[in-house]
Formats: sequence, C-alpha cells, structure tokens
Amino acid sequence: MCPYALIPFKPANPKTRLSGILDQNEREALARAMLEDVVFAVRDANCSPVIIATELYDSEDVQITIENADLNASLNSLLPDTVGPAFIIMADLPLADADSIKRIIATTKDVAFVPGRGGGTNVIFMREPKRFHVDYYGASFLKHTRIAEEAGLSYEVIDSFRLHTDIDEEEDLVELLIHGKGKSRAYLESLGFRIREEEGRVGVVRKR
Repeated sequence: MCPYALIPFKPANPKTRLSGILDQNEREALARAMLEDVVFAVRDANCSPVIIATELYDSEDVQITIENADLNASLNSLLPDTVGPAFIIMADLPLADADSIKRIIATTKDVAFVPGRGGGTNVIFMREPKRFHVDYYGASFLKHTRIAEEAGLSYEVIDSFRLHTDIDEEEDLVELLIHGKGKSRAYLESLGFRIREEEGRVGVVRKR
C-alpha cells in the first residue's frame, strides 16, 4: 500500500518572489497548476494525496484546512496521529513524476529526504511519522537530518532532479519550460512565457 502524501499548500498570495513577472492572480493560478501537477504525480504512483491548506479552496482531493498556523505547526500537529508510512511533498515541484516518488517510498530506511536548493527540504518520507517532527525554513535539510539522528532513525538522502527543482525565482521557470510536461508549463506558455537564449545564457521572456 502506498503511503499518504501530505502536500502543504498556500492558495492566497503565494510565490511572492515571482511578483516581478506575475501579478497576484497569475501567481495563484500558477500555484494551483503546480499543485495539480504534484497531485497527478502522487496519484500516478498509486499514492493518496492529502492537501494541507491554509484556507479552503475548490478541490476534489482530501483537504485539511489549518488556519493561523505556520508550516511547522500545521504538520507537527498532524504527524503524531498519522497511522502508517507517509511522506511530505511540497506543492511547488511541478516536475515530480511517479518514478521519482516511487524511488522515495522504496527506501529501506526509517526516513528519506530529498534536499532542495539552498539547504531546504523538498520531500520527507517517514516510515513512522509519530517518531519524527519537521523544522522547515532556513537550512532545514541539516535540521531534519539532525532530528532523525537524535530520534535514532536511520535515513537516506535521495538525489532527484525532478524532486529537487522547486519553483521560487524567475530563473526557476527555465527548468519548468524545458522539462515540464503538465499544467504548470501549459499555463506559463498561455501567458506568453518562452525560453530566451542570449550569448550562451538561458532565461525566460514573456511575449504579450
């Protein structure tokens, strides 16, 4: 049986670091498209998505709404009561696919991590969620490996391009436009975003 996938999601005013190229409505639409790509990958791996949202929004998926709590407080309130294996996967990983998710949940260790850029943590698999707690923000990858060690849990660090690539900055859109196959890429292209190549450098340009 595939474990539950806990997917934190902020529907309102997300991805503020993209404000220079996307207005709020566009950022919210992109965030929803990325979530849908992640949910598709989770289902394609025969897992069950559970969206941990900061407020209610239209969705056919199982949704737990936790208001007035940050990411850590929200997840740490749920993990002690989570029965069986589970994994946390961020909602801004639109390159995620079934194979990369299956690689995570196939670990023989108690915990598995996929680090993000800059010391973040993009995915955490937990064989016994009640024995683990999260501490996101900053160099969370280092904090999470320390938490596992202090709890006496064995862990594996998994290198995955598709789960490593989160979308936060303008330059991240290059990877999405090159490697994306889902709704996120289609949405960006509908807004007029294209790959730009100049003097050996690759970026994005928006053609209105």
